[in-house]
Amino acid sequence: MPDVIKLLPDSVANQIAAGEVIQRPASVVKELVENSVDAGGKYIRVIIKDSGKTLIQIIDDGSGMSETDARLSFERHATSKITTAQDLFAITTKGFRGEALASIAAVAMVELKTRREDSETGIMVVISGSKVEMQEPCSCPVGSSFSVKNLFYNIPARRKFLKSDNTEIRHIVNEFQKIALAHPDIRFSLHHNDSEIYNLTSGNLRQRIIGVFGKQINQDLITLETETSLISIKGFVGKPENARRTYGEQFFFVNNRYMKHPYFHKAVVEAYQNILPVEAIPSYFIFMGADPASIDINIHPTKTEIKFEDERSIWQILMASVREALGRFNIVPSLDFENEALVDIPVMMRTTGTMPDQPKIEINTQFNPFDGEERSPVRSGFVERFERENTASWEKLYTAHEKENENPEQFEKIRESTRKFFQIKNKYFVCPVKSGLMLIDQKRAHERVLYERFLDSLSNDRAISQVELFPVTAELNPADYYILKEIENELRILGFSFQHSGKNKITITGRPADSSSSDPLEILEILLQDYKNTQAEPSISAKEKVATGMACASAIPYGKVLSQGEMEDLFDTLFACKSPNYSPKGKPVISIISLEDIDKRFK
Repeated sequence: MPDVIKLLPDSVANQIAAGEVIQRPASVVKELVENSVDAGGKYIRVIIKDSGKTLIQIIDDGSGMSETDARLSFERHATSKITTAQDLFAITTKGFRGEALASIAAVAMVELKTRREDSETGIMVVISGSKVEMQEPCSCPVGSSFSVKNLFYNIPARRKFLKSDNTEIRHIVNEFQKIALAHPDIRFSLHHNDSEIYNLTSGNLRQRIIGVFGKQINQDLITLETETSLISIKGFVGKPENARRTYGEQFFFVNNRYMKHPYFHKAVVEAYQNILPVEAIPSYFIFMGADPASIDINIHPTKTEIKFEDERSIWQILMASVREALGRFNIVPSLDFENEALVDIPVMMRTTGTMPDQPKIEINTQFNPFDGEERSPVRSGFVERFERENTASWEKLYTAHEKENENPEQFEKIRESTRKFFQIKNKYFVCPVKSGLMLIDQKRAHERVLYERFLDSLSNDRAISQVELFPVTAELNPADYYILKEIENELRILGFSFQHSGKNKITITGRPADSSSSDPLEILEILLQDYKNTQAEPSISAKEKVATGMACASAIPYGKVLSQGEMEDLFDTLFACKSPNYSPKGKPVISIISLEDIDKRFK
């Protein structure tokens, strides 16, 4: 039997590696911009055509490369960052594996122009599908210029699965923001189809955050700074009153490297306990400094998941640091035992030098609560009212029993019309049913009702819009603005009315009439965030995603007090839906506690 195991050709191996590292145009931007940062660039330009499908160009003024380095940089595992395994425990650069350029060259047409400061001429290298097509001297400034054209041209299946232009440019903007925030001392610019998205001058961290997210965020930033032997923490957290119900301004960095860390996110949220609005998410820009030997960044190809040696201790330090920052700015109450007491308790009168008089309380020693003739008029009135209402209730019950015997069908209708609901913690409402007690999640129930209503509007191109008396103008995050443009037609069908009024700006003049919120901008922000969260799910159509986001943004929030009529209306409309048991996101809406379960609790 012949041998069956063979070594893969380099071109095929590079394409396989590219599948892990290069997932979409944004991956190319991330890898190349990080290389420019590692090269010491002080001005890095990103130029995009057709959301990266046609062209991704990264130009920097860094150290540049020699002719040998330029050619060797496209080989797999060719890197200047590490030489021994021990170097993996002292990494301070962005990249180190030597896979990025080889992976990019395997799935695109790449042109590199680079020159070192001590060289009179530069070198140009052209590679397509891992094959070197040209290598010759050229005239170019100091630094490097990478042009990546026709991404995935030789893998049609991968190119076919790229999303719309608005989706892909949004991912590029997200990656650009992460690197720009990590390096405020570097000047960055981003252009898409000859339109400038960002032009960020070098400065401090606060200036960079304002440059990325707009001037309105400046007043929301609270300084964060803690230094320990285990880790240093600095950056900014947002004021709780300005927290949004959406994600988007939550950033963790360690040694200037962006990272995802849900565990540390919980520490930040814990610090805001009891001071955040319902369902709100605080914004934060937190930079951690740690010994490179105490973290492991080599656990994921994109290097965004990072492992710490002592995560539990860092969790406690982070929570305490955020809480201290909030307390320092009088956001949360704190006790200061070093200051004088807030209440002046006199030991002796300051003028006379005598003790103050003891307060006196008059007591009626003759009062008898059981004496019928002397009983309190309040108590007497209460008992009389109780007896009167109690008697009337028994009379109603007796009368109802007689009517039930006379006309059972009519009695059933009366009983249905006098259903009773009551709320629990302004989050659930309860209704007795034949088998026990039915609990209904008020927000999810309303989401289900609105979801089916919005989906019907999208299918029939009809909806009612409520005109805003005072139009709202807002500047959106560039990534959110591209989502808005992507789903603009659906938003207008649902009842949104707005005009584009400048760079990433819109003016909202109308909102869907079915929305429970009076803030059209809040509705739009929640919708856009929810759309982003479901965008990666191919089984859900665009209309369903928009309807889901709109329902979540427009539903009544937790904490809202509902009247008997409102609970009854919501109950009826919920059970008129096609799928009343689950919210648009598949979460349960209804739970029934059976009589058997109730009986067990009393045994």
